[in-house]
Amino acid sequence: MTASPLSAWTDRLAALGSVLDVAELPFRSQLTVRVSDSGAIAAMGSALGVQFPSAACTFTSGSGRFGDVEVLWLGPDEFLVVAAPDLQITIEEVLRGALGTVRGSVVDTSAQRTTVVLQGPRVRDVLAHGCSVDLHPASAPGGTCVQTLLARTGIILQVNGDDRFTVLVRSSFAEYLAAWLGDACSEYLAVA
Repeated sequence: MTASPLSAWTDRLAALGSVLDVAELPFRSQLTVRVSDSGAIAAMGSALGVQFPSAACTFTSGSGRFGDVEVLWLGPDEFLVVAAPDLQITIEEVLRGALGTVRGSVVDTSAQRTTVVLQGPRVRDVLAHGCSVDLHPASAPGGTCVQTLLARTGIILQVNGDDRFTVLVRSSFAEYLAAWLGDACSEYLAVA
């Protein structure tokens, strides 16, 4: 079995627990969907069992045909479907079937990113150290997702609730992000 991008960081990330709970969810199925046809978008949502979001910079989630699935709206005609590991081939086939002859694409991008879940009462403060997005709950309520930079690293940021965020980061930048999280948490660790 291949090691996850952050497998060597497990102990160091656990040490941040008094400030921030950090958990990697590696090897998740991720499929980039490019389509603008509303009928095809609806058909893909029906086939998946989770409707695609209807507003920009949001995501939908649910227990569909493939268990817990999230669909993130990344751009005017770009979505990301995220599910449990090892489902990418099956989901890709289902989405391609629902797309039919409509112009669009479904591409397996699972190996591109790892998933990091950040949770705790200081999560917004820590993220504010390196993210220019306004993360106040009034501006970034649960259900929000954006492509942005965190510590000069391109990420997809999901707001799951007041104290819980999901970060999708390129696997090659995961260790850099982990080191940055340790540094960003250091001022809070000193007073904890």
